[in-house]
Amino acid sequence: MAEDLDLHTVGDLLHHYPRRYAERGELTAMSDLPLDEHVTVVAQVADARLHTYSGSRGRGQRLEVTITDGTGRLRLVFFGKGVHKPHKELLPGTRAMFAGKVSLFNRRLQLAHPAYALLHGDGGEAVDAWAGALIPIYPATTKLESWKIAKAVDAVLPRVHEAVDPLPPALREGRGLADLPDALRGIHRPRTGADVADARERLKWDEAFVLQVALARRRYADAQLPAVPRVPVPGGILDAFDERLPFTLTDGQRAVSKEIFDDLATDHPMHRLLQGEVGSGKTMVALRAMLAVVDAGGQAAMLAPTEVLAQQHHRSITEMMGDLAQGGMLGGAEHATRVVLLTGSMGAAARRRALLDLATGEAGIVVGTHALIEDRVRFHDLGLVVVDEQHRFGVEQRDALRGKGSHPPHLLVMTATPIPRTVAMTVFGDLETSVLDQLPAGRSPIATHVVPARDKPHFLARAWERVREEVGDGHQAYVVCPRIGDDQDEQGGAGSAARAAEKTGSAEAAEDAGKRPPLAVTEVAGQLAEGPLAGLRVEVLHGRMHPDDKDAVMRRFAAGETDVLVATTVVEVGVNVPNATAMVIMDADRFGVSQLHQLRGRVGRGSAPGLCLLVTDVPEAAPARRRLAAVAATLDGFELSRIDLEQRREGDVLGQAQSGVRSSLRVLTVVEDEEVIAAARAEATALVAADPDLERHPELRTALDALLDAERERYLEKG
Repeated sequence: MAEDLDLHTVGDLLHHYPRRYAERGELTAMSDLPLDEHVTVVAQVADARLHTYSGSRGRGQRLEVTITDGTGRLRLVFFGKGVHKPHKELLPGTRAMFAGKVSLFNRRLQLAHPAYALLHGDGGEAVDAWAGALIPIYPATTKLESWKIAKAVDAVLPRVHEAVDPLPPALREGRGLADLPDALRGIHRPRTGADVADARERLKWDEAFVLQVALARRRYADAQLPAVPRVPVPGGILDAFDERLPFTLTDGQRAVSKEIFDDLATDHPMHRLLQGEVGSGKTMVALRAMLAVVDAGGQAAMLAPTEVLAQQHHRSITEMMGDLAQGGMLGGAEHATRVVLLTGSMGAAARRRALLDLATGEAGIVVGTHALIEDRVRFHDLGLVVVDEQHRFGVEQRDALRGKGSHPPHLLVMTATPIPRTVAMTVFGDLETSVLDQLPAGRSPIATHVVPARDKPHFLARAWERVREEVGDGHQAYVVCPRIGDDQDEQGGAGSAARAAEKTGSAEAAEDAGKRPPLAVTEVAGQLAEGPLAGLRVEVLHGRMHPDDKDAVMRRFAAGETDVLVATTVVEVGVNVPNATAMVIMDADRFGVSQLHQLRGRVGRGSAPGLCLLVTDVPEAAPARRRLAAVAATLDGFELSRIDLEQRREGDVLGQAQSGVRSSLRVLTVVEDEEVIAAARAEATALVAADPDLERHPELRTALDALLDAERERYLEKG
């Protein structure tokens, strides 16, 4: 159980809650089963047929069972020696629980070799085991079915009174919440739907409150740290930079800059999250903050997740600053500093020069990748750290960079992935949040369309015609693929699935064998250059290229010397080519909603309107097509991020994407439970202000250790 579901203790098991409940006599709805996910259904056998077939190893048997819930039907398939037991037990009219992975075969949903437990039958044992009004359906795995988890829970429920209650009695009573033992009994073995509702309300509070206490303690500790105030100096580099700007800052940029400057002037470290739509001008706001710190005698570091992005930021910052970035050099302005680049692939001489400029303070601004974190990097006086695309960095990396200041530096985190307020409060509750929701003047609209390549091949042909038309009008285009190609493991994917199908004879493996691997940059570029885009200048860009080659490709594309750039998601953030107006995303269903929105933001950055085409082979009824339709329907990143969260598992919100450890959320839904999260934040802030070390709340301290574990606690402490 520990291996399959990460359940190690009685407490882990008690907090492994049912995903839903089936009522005895009620047939569970099967109308919206998720493809490729492990599910448990309660249904009745409508039909069972045994077929004999001839294969490469002689004659074999296949049992096909159709189950129904009164509104939909689902096929179960069993092969070879596995047909005998279900052939005897799964007779028409039999009701049972079935568990397996949903696959698609001949355009029909099915479960191959599902596990099952009869709910009535010859033994009567199942009826006794499932006595009660509601049948809990637990999150399960192929190796560990829901009904086995239920039996394990039955064994530990008598010890439920030993559970440590994290909520202070005054809070619990003041909000009319159930006792913890009652809530745990209510969620695992409810008699009515009201029992479930009461239990969930209480358990949501546990999760929200413990998490908010951890974040409140982090905020409190940060407020006690000393930091050097960095007050902008009139008549310095910032004023000179502002005077030269060829455009006016938006109201949003001015307001956010004021929030940042106010934070920089305080004597404890700024911790601010700057989020904004693609192209809303976050880099401009960050650069002005860095210049303010340089004016105040400090240095600023910008940490980027990839070398392509670090080079892009360095190039755009030096271009925007002009002679203000040539401090101590011939032709440098009166008020000037140096802007250096530091990446892992730099030559030894350039690297030594950059390190010396940082150590002496000659360089006021450094842009780099994780190479900035290495022990050899020394700063003269690091005052501000700007982290771009925060979710791509590990906690240890961010903490190591912040540790390079003689005093804790101020921290500005930027993300172009819009985050709903509830998620910001839950995931980034220790950061003050600024939002740029205004696009600068001159940004153009982007039209987005889904291209169903398999159903309507002529739509794909028209997509390539549109790319040629854009290039004919003097513009450029991106083609994005999910895979690089030229890799043995990648190419072996389809072959391994075919071998698995031959070995097992299972329909599921056969279905996997029928799936082609994701489209690859190296293959698609060649096909386009020889086919529909023949005659155009086509180049490739991906993460395995040498950094100098990547930079050269981007420079040629930015200079208009390349018509079509076929790339992986290395172009997802930071790449700014205003003349690129079209983007074709191949196998778009293999990307997430937020990632598609990020990619789309690479076009429409100039005066000409943008076009984004989402190419897919998935059928119209598939959930992936609904995701693509949502992206095509709106350019509102905050709306899309909400849709993305509603469609993903809750664990993704606080799981590995954020902290590298398992999510602690089981019943709290951050998109929907805004009121609970906000109320818990207020209660937690007040409690921590009165008792920072939780000396008067030992149960809460224990729950904090258990729910967030030591690894997550370190994550929250480091931010």
